[in-house]
Parts: sequence; structure tokens; C-alpha cells
Amino acid sequence: MSSESGGVGPSAAQVKTERLLNLVLVLLWARRPLSKAQVRQLVPQYGQSASLEAFERMFERDKDELRELGIPLVTEDIDALWEDEPGYRIHQRDYALPDIEFEPDELAVLGLASRTWAQASLAGPAAQALRKLRAAGVERDADALIGIEPRLRTSEPAFDAVKDAVVRRRALTFTYRRPEAAEGTERHVQPWSLVSWHGRWYLNAFDEDRQAPRVFRLSRVSGTVRATGRPGAFEVPADHDPRAMARTLAGPVTQSSPAVLRVRRGAGHALRRRARTVGEVDDQWSLVDLDYSDLWAFAEEVAGYGSDVVAEQPRELVDAVVEALRGALAAHGGGEA
Repeated sequence: MSSESGGVGPSAAQVKTERLLNLVLVLLWARRPLSKAQVRQLVPQYGQSASLEAFERMFERDKDELRELGIPLVTEDIDALWEDEPGYRIHQRDYALPDIEFEPDELAVLGLASRTWAQASLAGPAAQALRKLRAAGVERDADALIGIEPRLRTSEPAFDAVKDAVVRRRALTFTYRRPEAAEGTERHVQPWSLVSWHGRWYLNAFDEDRQAPRVFRLSRVSGTVRATGRPGAFEVPADHDPRAMARTLAGPVTQSSPAVLRVRRGAGHALRRRARTVGEVDDQWSLVDLDYSDLWAFAEEVAGYGSDVVAEQPRELVDAVVEALRGALAAHGGGEA
């Protein structure tokens, strides 16, 4: 909305996005390479530049940004017979994506991946990607992966803010409590990656206070997570291996405790694979004996199976699962269980 109508004008980011889009369209539909002067004339935002020098600086930055985004902007001679100034163009044959075809097993894996994110904040994008495939006439075989139950949970309150900072490469400030400490301390980090390891989410980062790489368990982050500074303010090391870093720096997994679960036949395959023993109760249920190390993380995992998995022992696990189910019911407007 323009300021003339009493609203707020476009932000700098919106102006830049519109300028880049116009530049792509102009270069994409040009039949021959365009000179800088032609580009300035055809892209409205360039014509508003205060000077030729300002336009050229802006144009150089925009070219670099488009190339970083993978857009094949090329420099060519405008006239092969004359060594004139270079021209700019985007060839449609290089820009357009070819038709994509999937085999049945590939479609099944795509559908499986879309189900992996159980948290609402990431379920939307996954479902949207699958809807786009269906809109293009692509249907997955719902029976192709029977027995596989992907579950990737992100219940930590800090997850969304940390994930956004990792994607945008923005520095973070948060309060972190170590297990042996009664109170948390403020940490300032450059977030490199998020990784799920042993059922917990960890942030791999460079600790600016300690000037060294560190791993932070998200469940120990408290209060508000604040992104500071501009996007792209730091670079992640080229040899960064998220899982290896978490495995090396996160420390040993805490001592495990035994649990007994009643699992419906044909369900709970991930639990069965981790079990010490699996016994059959009847033709509908199995008794699964396994270990867990984090009470609340394991309770949320068990609760995620709904009526297909029932906690039998220990009592503290039963209570934690009930609390997790009540919390889920309340979050979805179901009131008290």
C-alpha cells in the first residue's frame, strides 16, 4: 500500500525483491543481450537511481545476488563483430526446470518425508510441498511403506527461533542452564546447525564469549531467544559436520532407565527395534522392554503413538505420558482430559 492512500510504504526488502524480480523478467525475455543502459531503462527501480554510479553499484550487487541464488545470468557480446560493452541475458533454456518424473518408490519416500515433521511449525511447509506434487498430477502410493513410522519431534520452545537463525545465519543470544548449575547464564553464539541426536535437539554453534565451538541442548535453553545483527553475518565452516560435532561435544548420554510398553501389533516399529525383549501378550498386543535416558523426551515419543502404545512401567513414565497427552489435548482445544 502506498503512502498516498494513508498506509505504510513498501519496506527496503520489498523494494529490493521487486527490483530483482523485474531484472530477472527483463533479462529472461530479452531476445539478445542487453546493455547496462538498456537494463537501466527497462527496470523501473534502476531509473530512480540518483546517479549513474549509484545504478552501476546496485546493478553489480544484484547480478552477484542472482548468481548466488543459482540464476544463470550470463555476460555476452552484444555484437560479435565489434568489441563493444558487454551485454547481459538469462537464457530460458538454462533457467527453466525440466519436467520431473518420480518412480513409485521415490514418491513413497517423498510422502514419508512429509510425515516426518510432527511439529506444527514445520508440518505446514512439508504438507505444502506434497500438495504441489499432487497438483501436478503426482500421487504417492499410500501402501508402499506400510510399517514405517517416521517421527521427528521439535517440542522445545526455542526450536523455531533457533531454526530461523540457523537458516538466516544471524547471531543469537539466549540463557542456557548447564545440568550442574542452579541458574542459567547468557550465551552469545553464531548458530551453525541443528541436529537431532539420541532423541534430543542440539544446536551446534560458535560461542562468541568463549571463542570456541560449542554444542547446546535446546531443552536447556530458557526464556526468550533473541536474534541479533544482520542476516548472513557469519559463514559456517565448509568442513562442518553437524552430527559429528554433536557426537563429539554434546557429552555422554545420561544413564538409562528400563521401561515396559504395551504396543499394538503392526505399530511402534522404532520402539521394537530398540527393545531388549519383545513378548506377545495376545494377537493384538506385544510387551516391549527397552531403556530410555530422558523421561520427558521419551514420554512425548510414547504419547506420539496415540492409542497404539501404552506405558506400563515405571510409574513416573506412565504419569509423564498422561501429562503429555493432556497437554496435546489442551493445545488442540480439547480442554481437560
